Amino acid sequence: MEKEKAPIIRVKNLYKIYKIGSNKVYALNGVDFTMYKGEFCAIVGPSGSGKSTLLNMLAGLEKPTRGEIVIAGKHMEKLNENQLVAFRRENVGFIFQSYNLLKTLNAVENVALPLSFRGVPRRIRNEKAKKYLQLVGLKKQMNHMANEMSGGQQQRVGIARALVVHPKIIFADEPTGNLDSKTTMEVLALMRKIVREQNQTLVMVTHDNHLATYADRQFHIVDGKIVKIEEQHHEDGKEEPLVLAEE
Repeated sequence: MEKEKAPIIRVKNLYKIYKIGSNKVYALNGVDFTMYKGEFCAIVGPSGSGKSTLLNMLAGLEKPTRGEIVIAGKHMEKLNENQLVAFRRENVGFIFQSYNLLKTLNAVENVALPLSFRGVPRRIRNEKAKKYLQLVGLKKQMNHMANEMSGGQQQRVGIARALVVHPKIIFADEPTGNLDSKTTMEVLALMRKIVREQNQTLVMVTHDNHLATYADRQFHIVDGKIVKIEEQHHEDGKEEPLVLAEE
């Protein structure tokens, strides 16, 4: 990992404390780390470790009890709700476990949806959507409705939809949770390839240590603390055949 890469996410002394009756529960208990532009990071930990809470805070969906979250130069903890919505719209792409596709729209329309919220004209947004569907290997499925596609194809549509706004950061919450193992490997290889080619930052949350090894670095979280950060060295190009096979 070349450390001269620009930091895109800095987290300092982050706490999230919930009050349950007279008890305090530390969902995050003093978390510090930096993530860099063009890096694929995995936040990995067992159920209840605080990984989803951490993702929600990085995405500005939850406020920290204390601490700093600086993303692309902005202090997330200082933004109000409207500013957070605007920040997410301009800078963030999301990939969900459940795909979250609209069943009444075809692949192109699903991918173009975030652009329609930004007021991009139909012709331009559809052109962009087609470009990203080709990138994820769905050239032949562009006019298919969500229910005419396999889980793996639907997740590729989800990835294209996250990319179409050209976000600085992509957050993926257990993105392969509903996929079989072969499709999981294809989707993870695709995500890694896109991070390389588009020089974007991808933050994936997973409970699976093996899946986390697809990332450049794994941030292991237990009981609200980062217990270790591991670095993985991937030989680029090894996953190419997987990615380029169209479904």
